[in-house]
Amino acid sequence: MKKFKVLVMAFVALAFVSGFGGCEKKDLTAPEKMHWDRDMCERCKMAVSDRNYAVQVVDTKTHKHYKFDDIGCAVLWFKEEGVDWGDKAIIWVKDGKTGKWIDARRAWYSTDKVTPMGFGFTAYANKDDAGKNEVIDFKEVEKRILSRGR
Repeated sequence: MKKFKVLVMAFVALAFVSGFGGCEKKDLTAPEKMHWDRDMCERCKMAVSDRNYAVQVVDTKTHKHYKFDDIGCAVLWFKEEGVDWGDKAIIWVKDGKTGKWIDARRAWYSTDKVTPMGFGFTAYANKDDAGKNEVIDFKEVEKRILSRGR
């Protein structure tokens, strides 16, 4: 019986070491965990603290994640840094209603909120959640931010 327990324990240990024990593949393009008040905005270097407006940009080639405190900082960062992979980047924004990460390019934006860097755009997965005032898409958000500069 003792040999049987040792054999079972060895099998269990081997299973975990070899990856059989429930290891899952990590999606390298999914949003990373934010360390609120510690992660710094890639552009303005302020601490990312407002959970309603955080942004993550993922370089799909290197899987490097860049974090921002406002969609305005992210859009301007692409231009200022001369990022040549911007059209392939995955951009995650926080949904203004649910707080979940959503695709920035598919989101709808209200234009009437106070945001960390004053750009005023709040993202929503559903157009109806964006409110009754002006609601715009990502292309229009980019256009307005780039025309303002900073």
